[in-house]
Amino acid sequence: MNWIKQQVANVAGTQEPIYGPSAIQSVAVQAEKTSYTELEKKDLKWAAMISTCVETQTFYLMADSGHIGMAQVIYRNVAGIRTTCQFNTKVFYPDGKTPNLWSSDPLDSPDFDAEKLSFHADGCAITLSEDATSYTVKSVTNEASIVNLTITRIAPGFHVGEDGKSYFGTDPNKPWGSMRHGFWPRCHAEGSIITKDGPIDFTGKAFFVHALQGMKPHHAAAKWNFIDFQSPTYSAVMMEYTTPPSYGSTIVNVGGIATDGEILCAGSRGNSVEHTKTKKDSANDWTEPEAIKFVWGGSTKDGKKVSARIEGSLGKRLDKVDVMEKVPGFIKTIVGGVAGTKPYIYQYSPQEKLSIRVTIDGVEKTEQGELFTEATFIS
Repeated sequence: MNWIKQQVANVAGTQEPIYGPSAIQSVAVQAEKTSYTELEKKDLKWAAMISTCVETQTFYLMADSGHIGMAQVIYRNVAGIRTTCQFNTKVFYPDGKTPNLWSSDPLDSPDFDAEKLSFHADGCAITLSEDATSYTVKSVTNEASIVNLTITRIAPGFHVGEDGKSYFGTDPNKPWGSMRHGFWPRCHAEGSIITKDGPIDFTGKAFFVHALQGMKPHHAAAKWNFIDFQSPTYSAVMMEYTTPPSYGSTIVNVGGIATDGEILCAGSRGNSVEHTKTKKDSANDWTEPEAIKFVWGGSTKDGKKVSARIEGSLGKRLDKVDVMEKVPGFIKTIVGGVAGTKPYIYQYSPQEKLSIRVTIDGVEKTEQGELFTEATFIS
């Protein structure tokens, strides 16, 4: 009966019953035995599910020029009835005055290569190299942001646990949903995004995330925190989501720290996010962060204890995204008009640079870097 109720909610977009925390098998349980697994080529395949899902490949960019950018392809399937794809581009300008650039375009004729390692559509392609160490990202779908980038990893990729997945369902042997994140935490970017005002050179640092939500997004998570920190020595990344009450408002956190050529630590339970100062957004009653504390914890491959933290003021917000307003056709069909669902994304990159404090085997090092972070509220 629970499965039937869940399928009705999945297709109709309605709120789910209260199953409780036992109905999510968090990847944190896997991580108790295997804290993380380095990604192989096969782990970079698109799932391209034929049931309800949202799958994304997102490239976060931190240019040497100070520009911050994002290039993203989204694959969406609703109940096996319809599949659509979208390409998104966003650019934040370092002067703090130029309006953010945002492009979001539906893709025609989306498809994959035979191995499902690369994606292509009319005017758009994300191609994994043969040795699985780099992606080329090209798009001419919008003349306001013509994308030509190469993203090369300079540290191993990873997912938390054995397969990177949390599973949703009252029967652990027959889950009805899942959530997975695979990371390339430390990458080098080359190339440009050509705007109507000319090209922006995005040579610099990058972070790649391959995410799969094997169910309706608002059924899997009520809120999110996302962290991308890049410094000369360290890359610290994290995704944390809190499930809706239907799954016990369970917190699932995945993240890690990398340096050139190696992962220092990665896992789940040693990580945390705290909004140390907040204010209420009068436009929607969400409580947006003004200051944060991010914590990572784990061990190196040879057993040395690792801990790290970033804390401080977020400064002026880069953007507040009303998701329903920005991409109404894409999201509204997923969310289905559920009462209480009003997704907003708050984006930040502190102008007063924050530092990461990394302690390995009792020895602490502090290093300033670039932080891009998001707080997302859905329901």
